[in-house]
Amino acid sequence: MMELSGSTIITVNKDYVYCNVEDEMVLLGMEDGIYYGLNPVGAFVWEQIKEPKTIDQVRDAILDEYDVEKEECERDLFELLQEMTEKGLVEVKVND
Repeated sequence: MMELSGSTIITVNKDYVYCNVEDEMVLLGMEDGIYYGLNPVGAFVWEQIKEPKTIDQVRDAILDEYDVEKEECERDLFELLQEMTEKGLVEVKVND
């Protein structure tokens, strides 16, 4: 399992199609046919990483958009991105 850090570059896996459903997002894997649902914050993260960004950039965008403490934001973001990485929803590149 890849260790994520603030400088890790992350982007959506282009093999997933997605659509907004009210304030949430639904993802469909074109290869496996599995659906995933993202809550409003998860959908916001997905919108942020349509183009490659570092995790720190995504964190800063969340802090600008939502009323959340930095530590809580980082913890929850890393947890979400780790899960998305394990499921193949995102592509990860270590930024040297």
